[in-house]
Order: sequence, then C-alpha cells, then structure tokens
Amino acid sequence: MADQSVFRITKELSDLQKNSDLSLAVACRDIDVRNVKALIIGPHETPYEFGFFEFDFKFNKDYPRKSPTVVGTTTNSGRTRFNPNIYSNGKVCLSILGTWRGERGEEWSAAQGLESILLSIQSLMSTNPYENEPGFEDANEASDKKNQKDYVQKIRHETLRISVIQRLEDYLGIEVGGSTQPTVPSDYDLDMDTMDDDSAPFLPFKDLCKRRFLWYYESYLAAIQKGKGETKDGQSFARMPFEGVSNSMEGKFNYTELEKRLRNVKQVLDEETERWASEGLEAKTKESTVAVNLQRQFEQVVESFKHADIPHNLELVDNNPFIWALTYFGKPMTNLDGGLFRFKLHFSPRFPEEQPRVRFETRLFHHRISPDGTPCYVAPISRREDVKSHIEAVIEALEEEQPPYDPRTLVNPEAFKLYWGGPDERRNYNRRLRRSVQQSME
Repeated sequence: MADQSVFRITKELSDLQKNSDLSLAVACRDIDVRNVKALIIGPHETPYEFGFFEFDFKFNKDYPRKSPTVVGTTTNSGRTRFNPNIYSNGKVCLSILGTWRGERGEEWSAAQGLESILLSIQSLMSTNPYENEPGFEDANEASDKKNQKDYVQKIRHETLRISVIQRLEDYLGIEVGGSTQPTVPSDYDLDMDTMDDDSAPFLPFKDLCKRRFLWYYESYLAAIQKGKGETKDGQSFARMPFEGVSNSMEGKFNYTELEKRLRNVKQVLDEETERWASEGLEAKTKESTVAVNLQRQFEQVVESFKHADIPHNLELVDNNPFIWALTYFGKPMTNLDGGLFRFKLHFSPRFPEEQPRVRFETRLFHHRISPDGTPCYVAPISRREDVKSHIEAVIEALEEEQPPYDPRTLVNPEAFKLYWGGPDERRNYNRRLRRSVQQSME
C-alpha cells in the first residue's frame, strides 16, 4: 500500500506540474513526496484577486483511501483568518478533508486527489466569502449586507498586505522602512544536490511569485485605488459575527502605506533584474556552466532562425549571454503587420531555477503585455531550460488570433477590458493596437 501511495502522489504531482493552469502550483522535495507545498493564486474579481496563498499537504500511508492533512500557511504567523473556512491557525474546513460535516456524498473518496482539493479551496475564495459561514448562506438582513461589504474590504486589504506585499518583501530582503538586504548567493555554479538539503529553506514558489507579481502589478495598483475610495486610512476592520478573539482578521486600513510598499517592491524587483547583467558578466568571466549554456543556446537559436528564414533579429547586449535582445517583425496580414518591436530577455546566473524575465522596450498596446512591457506568456514546463521555447511562447502570445477568455492573463487591465468588451470596445482596441504598431516604425 505504501508504494502504491507514493506512486499515486508522484503521478498527481507530475500531472499538476504539466498542467497549464496559471492559478495552481505544487512542489515537494525530491526526497519526500508525502510533504507537498501548494500555491493558489486568488481568482479574478474577488477580494482575493491575484493573491498568493500557500498550503502544506501531508499525505499518510493510507492515501488515497484517506485524505491528506492540509494546513494553510498564509496566515500572518497565525494571526489572520482569510475565510470562514480557512482559520488563522491554518485549519481548512472542507467536508472532503473530514474537517467539516458536509452533506451525504461530499465526504472523501479515493477518486479525489490533490487537484480536486486545491480547486475546492480555491472555490472558497469567492466574491462573497461571508456566505461561506454555515448559517449565513442566505443572510439578507441590512446588517448582513453591510457585513458582507465590510468583510470584502478587509480581505482585499490583507490579501494585498500579507499574501502579496509581505511575501515579496521577504523574498527580496526588504526590511521595515524599505531598505534591502542582499539575498543573492555569490556562487553561480550551484551544486544542485544541495537544493534538496533539509537544512536549506524550501521556497519553491519564490521565482513564480516574483514573475506573477510583474504580471499583476497594475491590478494590485487598481485594487489599492479602489480601496482608497471605499475606506479611510486608520479605519479599523469590522469584526464579523462568526469571528472569535483568536480566529479573526483584525487590523486597520492603510492603503497609502500599501501603495508605497507595493511600488517599492516593484522598484527592488526591477533592480534585481538589472543586477543580473553584472552578475552574468562575472559568471561569464568564471566560465560558469550557466554562462556557457546560454552562449551555446544563443548561437543555436540564431542558426535556427537563419535556416528557417525567420526575419527576427537576435543579439547579445554588450556581448553578455545573460541579456538577449530580439527585434520582432510583426506578422503579415495581422494587426501587427509592419510593426518592429524590440524586447529583452534577462537571465539569472541561477537559470533555469530562476526563469528569464522578458521586457518589451518598444511600447505596444496589447492585452498580453503590461504597461511596463512585461509580456504574459507561459513556456512549456518540460522545456523551461530551453530559451527558444520562451521566445516562441512570447511570440505566440502576441500573435494568437482567437485566444480563449482567461482572466488569469490580465496583465494590462485597460487593454484586456477593451479586447474582451463589446464590438465597439474591440474596434477601439484594434485602433490603439494599430496606432502603437505604426509608432513602432517612427
């Protein structure tokens, strides 16, 4: 049974990691598949929007006959209850986990698994989480309506403060007051055997959260502006009827401070990306494995472009294999036709553990490119070390003519709203896209 349990867990992990779901991520140390970390990115148009919520899963030897134990770890050190069903001590109340008495048929079965649990937890992160509390599902009194609004307001504030800003500040070594402490290791040829060392911090979502932060930065700013319009700095959070003294969400609104901290995180993250250039040159001088690999891949991609008669121009910036610059020629017979766009790929000396960060230098009004030039693209997980796959994914995101509606790709709120609006909005979007294409040649 134990071997079957490990096989089942390993398969589920592999399936989830291959999945293109942009809002779920899982990871474990190779030496211990029974202890899994999972990340849920909060759904669009909820107070949890694009927040980073982490959970620890512990699978026993009887899995899948018995459900795993799940504990939420995004709790502000046990001080914040983010949902009626997600306690400040990390307890997750779900009938399929046996932590809540549900209706008949809602209990755990071996047909369920890691993904179904994550989706169940994600479904709790709704537009009106107040109604998740038993007995409050149909609460419609005037006091309930006020509570619902107050509850949404404080969850939005704490999602930004704790799950996004505080998490990124920890990752970037930003201390109280905004100063930073260096967190970058000086050894560029990391011994991969040490990555699973139990003594080393296991932070599998660090790079993912940094890249998603760049995607959703404008949405975070918009949420802060919305919060400023609904609350006043210094205003205390309202306590909900179901919140206890040691299991609640206490605090005060301070969106002015949150905006300051959010902008500082963005600045420090951009500075980290720029720092990769000098670190890369040092790694090149030492002939590190990553530097040699990137140089070889660059030469291979240039050669493949020539053989395939692809017009795009690729070069190294300052002969640095850690910064690639690509000039993209707009696809004929599309809205991009005639455009000339330059974007850079910045590589970390710890690539591919840290994935490349891409930034368009040429302004392009596009629903998959943020206002600061960060494209929303997803490279195949099985080819994350292959730079060509990243370039192809960026171009595919640009050229996709009939993309499915997916709010998880909302990196440019203005362009996204126009693109997915009515016929008039779509025409306006096309006009602005064409205008930026024309300007790219000026």
